[in-house]
Amino acid sequence: MGSFLAPTTAAALERLLALHTDAGSSPLDRLRAIRSLQASLDQDPATLVAVRAALAADTSWEQVADATGLKPPAARWRWGGTDDEISARLEAGRKRSARPSSVPTDLPGLSVAEAAAERGVSAQAIYLQVRRGTLVSRTVTLPDGRSYKRVFPAAATGPDASHDRSVDLKGDVPQ
Repeated sequence: MGSFLAPTTAAALERLLALHTDAGSSPLDRLRAIRSLQASLDQDPATLVAVRAALAADTSWEQVADATGLKPPAARWRWGGTDDEISARLEAGRKRSARPSSVPTDLPGLSVAEAAAERGVSAQAIYLQVRRGTLVSRTVTLPDGRSYKRVFPAAATGPDASHDRSVDLKGDVPQ
């Protein structure tokens, strides 16, 4: 009987087993072999075949998720649907991860996260400083409708607080 694993996965498994029996194997070689096997198993079509066989045998998504160490929605997202639907979801995910951030970098003031990092405090501390009047927050609304919370020192609330006149600054100081 042949292996149900793809040849690359079977080769990674054999490499790890060879290192397992070799007392003189390098710890780094063992670590590389473990990671190689994990990566091969994640990409192996045998996983999808096993999931589909389990579902055909009336196994629930909850049971599949439990067997794979995922939550049911994650398991369904990863293996639910046709091959084309799965490929489309994975490709869309790869495209999103390769895309640069759509947050503009030329907004006035600082984001809450930037202000927190600059002051060495948490985002919650920034909101407390806004409430106390040490900082002022404004919502910057772009012409396309996107809005971003921006933080300014309390002294910079005058008409020259923003040098970018293409944005609409609306007061948004929490009470």
